[in-house]
Amino acid sequence: MIDKQVLRTQLKKRRREHVAAIPAMQLGLLFRRPPEAIVRLIPEGTVIGLYHEMPAEAPASHYARWFFERGHRIALPWFAGRDAAMEFREWSNPFVEDLLEPDPFKSHQPAGESPALVPDVLFCPLVGFSERGGRLGLGAGHYDRWLADHPPQLAIGLAWDCQLVDDLPIEPHDRALDAVITPTRLYGPF
Repeated sequence: MIDKQVLRTQLKKRRREHVAAIPAMQLGLLFRRPPEAIVRLIPEGTVIGLYHEMPAEAPASHYARWFFERGHRIALPWFAGRDAAMEFREWSNPFVEDLLEPDPFKSHQPAGESPALVPDVLFCPLVGFSERGGRLGLGAGHYDRWLADHPPQLAIGLAWDCQLVDDLPIEPHDRALDAVITPTRLYGPF
């Protein structure tokens, strides 16, 4: 079995190269709305947890706006510091980036005074995934710990097709996803 850190490095490189090869006009059209098969599983009024994408990550901001327009509250990860547990806080209007501030990991998060929320449905970033919902994250364990402590109705990964791996090293603390969405396919729900 391949070492997780070696696999992360390979997949991050593959992801960067894949995204760099997508024309900007086409990139803006991807991940505009969730697949109907997923939408049907999400009740009205559900709190939707997403992430503010970092370079080369599958974009989640379109989903944030799409769900917001349909009356859902939107929550993003929030960290008090680099060593703090991940929480979620409300992004009160995902059409307004100015409501976000830098987080400790070079991304963005809601301002500290934003209300804390617990997502009912969580869309997760990932570095790699398997056809059965295995997820390889960045290695800090934030999502695995959060999913263990707050099991949502659905945990769904957003990924590029190039992030699919046949042999994903899974450990007891790793939390599986209920589905993974790529630009060309829906894996699951499992």
